[in-house]
Amino acid sequence: MKGLESLLKPRSVAVIGASDNPKRAGYVVIKNLLSGNFHGPIMPVTPKYDAVAGVLAYPDIDSLPRIPDLAILCTQGHRNVDLIDQLGRKGVKMAIVLAAGMNIDLNGDGVTEDIRMHEVAKRYGMRLIGPNSMGMILPWHNLNASFSPIAANKGNIAFISQSAAVCTTILDWAKNKNIGFSTFISLGDTCDISFAELLDTLCRDSKTQAILLYIDSIRDARRFMSAARAAARNRRILVLKSGRTKIGSAAAHLHTGGEIGLDAVYDSAIKRSGMLRVHNTHDLFAAVETLAHAVPLRGERLAILTNGGGPAIMAVDALTERGGKLAILSQATIDKLSAVLPVSWSQSNPVDIVGDADIMRYEAATKILLDSDDFDALLIMHSPSAIASSKETADHMVKVLRQHPRTAHFNILSNWAGETQAQKARQVFTQSGFPAYRTPESAVNAFMHLVEYRRNQKQLMETPASFGETQSNPGHVHQLLDQLLEQNIDHLETHEVRPLLESYGFHTLPTWIASDPAEATHIAEQIGYPVAVKLRSPDIRHKSEVHGVMLHLRTAAEVANASQAILDRVSLNYPNARIEGLLVQRMANRAGAQEIRIAVHTDPVFGPVILIGDEAAEWDIHRDAAVAIPPLNMALARYLVINALKTGKIKQRSLPERLDIPALCKLLVKLSQLIIDCPEITGLDIHPLLAAGEDMTVIDASMTIRPFTGDTQQRLAIRPYPKELERFITMKDQTPVLLRPIRPEDEPKHKAFIARVSHDDLYNRFFSEVGEFNHEALANLTQIDYDREMAFIAVSLDPETHEEQDILGVSRAVSDPSNEDAEFAVLIRSDLKGQGLGSTLLNTIIQYCRHRGTLRMTGITLPTNHGMLALARKSGFQVEVHFEDKTAELLLPLQTESENVVSE
Repeated sequence: MKGLESLLKPRSVAVIGASDNPKRAGYVVIKNLLSGNFHGPIMPVTPKYDAVAGVLAYPDIDSLPRIPDLAILCTQGHRNVDLIDQLGRKGVKMAIVLAAGMNIDLNGDGVTEDIRMHEVAKRYGMRLIGPNSMGMILPWHNLNASFSPIAANKGNIAFISQSAAVCTTILDWAKNKNIGFSTFISLGDTCDISFAELLDTLCRDSKTQAILLYIDSIRDARRFMSAARAAARNRRILVLKSGRTKIGSAAAHLHTGGEIGLDAVYDSAIKRSGMLRVHNTHDLFAAVETLAHAVPLRGERLAILTNGGGPAIMAVDALTERGGKLAILSQATIDKLSAVLPVSWSQSNPVDIVGDADIMRYEAATKILLDSDDFDALLIMHSPSAIASSKETADHMVKVLRQHPRTAHFNILSNWAGETQAQKARQVFTQSGFPAYRTPESAVNAFMHLVEYRRNQKQLMETPASFGETQSNPGHVHQLLDQLLEQNIDHLETHEVRPLLESYGFHTLPTWIASDPAEATHIAEQIGYPVAVKLRSPDIRHKSEVHGVMLHLRTAAEVANASQAILDRVSLNYPNARIEGLLVQRMANRAGAQEIRIAVHTDPVFGPVILIGDEAAEWDIHRDAAVAIPPLNMALARYLVINALKTGKIKQRSLPERLDIPALCKLLVKLSQLIIDCPEITGLDIHPLLAAGEDMTVIDASMTIRPFTGDTQQRLAIRPYPKELERFITMKDQTPVLLRPIRPEDEPKHKAFIARVSHDDLYNRFFSEVGEFNHEALANLTQIDYDREMAFIAVSLDPETHEEQDILGVSRAVSDPSNEDAEFAVLIRSDLKGQGLGSTLLNTIIQYCRHRGTLRMTGITLPTNHGMLALARKSGFQVEVHFEDKTAELLLPLQTESENVVSE
């Protein structure tokens, strides 16, 4: 990770622009470094003072006695380009830039100062945080390299923010709650180091258990998504994304200069990555409190224990509104509670132990609940009471929770209402490791954060159903698109879109073109009534402007009159509009069918996205659509449809046949593949799609296209399955084999493959005793990010049908984020050794990494794994055996001419 080691473990710091003026950032940074008890040299740089805060100062960068690991620039923005050049010549590799306002063009050449500064830094291999950064705090290294007025305690939460103001707000709140941080970084305008690089670093940090992000905007969606999906597999990640509205997005753009993306797309990206989004600072505080204390949620059932019915009802309302689940108590638990509670208790969940409940009643009810398995999380509520004081009850309840043997099985949350005494009670819970909240709603919201996080993690790890190959003819579609673009046609209507969609297996409604009312009447007579007649004009995008769509026409006279009326309205309202005739369609049978709208939108940050909602003339994509980022498989398509139904974007109609979700999902997967294959398509609007049972019929569609010359995959936020890497081979025994990248759908076959690998071979591969692989382990092996990891599998084929059968072997390479090193592994089914499959798979992964630009491949095996050692040597790997560690290291430089790759 270039430069990031000196960022997160600096041993010396230089402060450029240090000052003895208390109103200057250079003074605050020096004082914070000293008060934090940083163990390394602190070197103020300023020509104004001999010493700053009692520390010897240096007049300029050249006079520094050593090369600092970290430089902090507290200077005005216009000086920083030159100062970065001086630091680069000195050999400094890491700098934090505090100055704001550097996204301006001072020289009038179209290049802003932050870009100019970054270009200078790159010449020296220097990494930058900022500009517009508040600095950085590393509590475990006693480093407070910031101008924050508040320090950070040691803890296990990393916080990364683009907003300095949010940083200080979080620090102030955390100080009051006694919540600590492992890392606290203000990224500012992110001209260089970004969220992605820090996620890659922090997800391997032993001090970091959870990561908080405050995001204004993302610059490199592919890099961010790849890092976030990798980090979210082993760290809890929470995101507060600003700019949820159009005006807010514009403000975020002014703040950091990032592109304005659709907020719903950010929401989809966060969920797709297995992270959790909160929508305001209040929720963020509640979620931080939960993350600081919570164990992973084992389920979604919430039990509530309270001495007040009203607050409990508020909690239930909040739970219901957020889509949560109220636990149902078993009869055994109810009977046990009835034995210790007054007759007037609620007899159900919420467990209302009545307003006169004393401390012992709280204890008895809590123990009975903890002894049961009726719930997954317990919210203990307390309203001010003369019988049981807030502080004393809290003290006693903490003891009960600590002593009960089953407390660790549940998520425990508390809501102590009130102010002075209740605040002290909440501190008792917080300091004891149990999250505490001031209101019922905030407690429930915190619980739902855990629920939503768990759901997002399941989405991240869910194995999709196998859909097989989509019916597609990309060659034919590209030919049609090229022809249209050669004619300078960039907006397509239904009749032009129809052959494109049909090439991917979409069912469309036949459409005929008429040049005048007479021809429209003739076509209607031929195809049968009722029909629809629609205007065809490249100058009038919205036909509704001239009532350009006439439906349910049942006679020749109606068709003739409607056609002429459309043309007359265009002539009257748009006399200069080009008219290219009329479209005639037979009316689709809408009885019992549901009308759905599906669109493809090109987001400036995340590229093409798919939107779905109810058919409507006025469709606001900010408000009316559920969003997903391609590529989609059946599992992801189902999440999109279910989300649209849950949020009311698609209304559940009272129809004879309910919406066929699997059929709709198959259509969405086809659409995803169309968008992946055809980068020329920048927009698509299907309005409507008629869903009638399994039949999904496109009634109307429009499409926008433009020439595309870039990397077809780089425009996508998530790299799709690389079908172009598939190839066929034949084993020595003449078995036909498909060599291809692994897919998430391969999990069942991969499990069967591992079952046919011997105990010794598994031990050689994983260096430990391996039991049965569970779903999570298999998901990690099959649900890979093709952007930074690749696994090729060899799959046997039926000799006659060529259908895929069994996985025979796998080769895998996982590269570091900078693509310098890739760690590889090869595993062959134990009964298939000697067939040349190991050489083929290893050679394939070597060629892949070389083509990708990886500098070197490394591996590790046991000295006793003679087969792997021989294969590695034959492939050109350098082998170094460490008998004392019982390991053998394998190294193959890739970007030279000297490798000797095994020929197949």
